[in-house]
Amino acid sequence: MSRLSRLGLLMAIVGIPLSPLAARGGGGHGHYGLGSYHSSYHTSDHVVSGYYRKNGTYVNSYHATNPNSTRNDNYSTRGNINPYTGEPGTKPRDGEGPN
Repeated sequence: MSRLSRLGLLMAIVGIPLSPLAARGGGGHGHYGLGSYHSSYHTSDHVVSGYYRKNGTYVNSYHATNPNSTRNDNYSTRGNINPYTGEPGTKPRDGEGPN
């Protein structure tokens, strides 16, 4: 067993999370139209629990930035990168057009 594998095994036994995703914990249950959310690893965001849309489509849980008066700090906004997925934002910043 490699040193890294032993370290991972020890961390798992002791209960130390190996990533921010593991640290987000469990949460409430989603419901039609609205997902519940709970605090996550970063204090500036939260996890939206999975839920079913009215048309029956299931939406998996995801991380979202906390609500505020700007969209410039949202993970989906141009110039930002989602730290959980590595995807760059594509939506316009405040004051920009819909491009």
